Amino acid sequence: MDLFEKVTSNMGPLGARAGQAHGYYTFPKLEGEIAPRMVFRGKKMLTWSLNNYLGLCNHPEVRKVDAEAAAEYGLGYPMGARMMSGNTNKHEELEQKLSDFVKKESTILLNFGYQGVLSAIDALVDRRDIIVYDAESHACIIDGVRLHQGKRFVYAHNDIANLEKQLERATRMAEQTGGAILVITEGVFGMSGNQGDLKNVVALKEKFEFRLFVDDAHGFGTLGETGAGTGEEQGVQDQIDLYFSTFAKSMASIGAFVSGDKNIIDYLRYNMRSQIFAKSLPMPLVIGALKRLELLQTRPELKGNLWKVVNALQSGLKDAGFNIGTTASCVTPVILNGTVEEAMNLTKDLRENFSIFCSIVVYPVVPKGVIMLRLIPTAVHTMEDVNETITAFRDVQQKLQSGEYKKAFDGVEAEL
Repeated sequence: MDLFEKVTSNMGPLGARAGQAHGYYTFPKLEGEIAPRMVFRGKKMLTWSLNNYLGLCNHPEVRKVDAEAAAEYGLGYPMGARMMSGNTNKHEELEQKLSDFVKKESTILLNFGYQGVLSAIDALVDRRDIIVYDAESHACIIDGVRLHQGKRFVYAHNDIANLEKQLERATRMAEQTGGAILVITEGVFGMSGNQGDLKNVVALKEKFEFRLFVDDAHGFGTLGETGAGTGEEQGVQDQIDLYFSTFAKSMASIGAFVSGDKNIIDYLRYNMRSQIFAKSLPMPLVIGALKRLELLQTRPELKGNLWKVVNALQSGLKDAGFNIGTTASCVTPVILNGTVEEAMNLTKDLRENFSIFCSIVVYPVVPKGVIMLRLIPTAVHTMEDVNETITAFRDVQQKLQSGEYKKAFDGVEAEL
């Protein structure tokens, strides 16, 4: 069979609906200034789907620094991979300041979070080693695990008893192979919003020998007294061996980093193929990240405003009878029951008649029969935004329960 014929004959559960979804439910285009209200298909929408937790995207100081750095350096400098010709004092300054902030000895900058996590896992383990990871880990972790040529064991999400069982299996295997064990989990799980049980994970170090890698993309900047993340929030930051986060959430930019002891970061610096063989992070992104980190550290009111909105939204939704799962972070899922078709019609109603834009999550990301509306609050949302959203959600939930979304809504399939 022809390769292209083979793969295109089965587009997958999401791709199979591309004809009716593309440009509206998938790959939508939000236009205008990044803000709580943006334009979608010519209409202003109250938007809850932007990873701009602290509102730094359009902060005037950030915009000024971004523009000045772009004007001075362009996007080409430094030219080349950091190991060869792409290192600068600014890159090293950012690494040191990140290390100080997350209370780790050393840091390596990464071009992208997804690529960075995958490549870090690949560099850390060989075929003799065993990976033990949380069942609800982000796709970048799953793909990193898939690259692993040795054994891997998955434990039920946040189930410490099951993690202990998998560590027992991993320990027996490591004794046979002469390898080591890497445990991987998240600080905040991006769909459910609940925190990884880091406190009880690290407690198992008293019984088992393993190293812990934590992906804290959603916790960095939003959790902990200083904003240093989930480890700080739970009082175990010093027991996380490798701490990862991205600039794409609280920092509202591009790039990422991994922090840990100097010896292991030096190892990664010389062995992470995605960094050795890729162009260095452009200077405007580095200088912009320095400014964003400065504001994150010196403007606690940003995190304070964020949590005012988060608390109002989440408590308001719960008071209105909505199921928001087990979230213990800013990520706010609203969990409903219905088919993919009902989810599409509900979302169409929200956008066209209530001017509310939020992300829709359906199978295979969540189980069949589940509709998840995922809201990302930010420091620049208002109480008016919160109240407007809860009122609209009440209306669409009533329609869903009464069966109104079982048939095509306003000719949705014909329009798409």
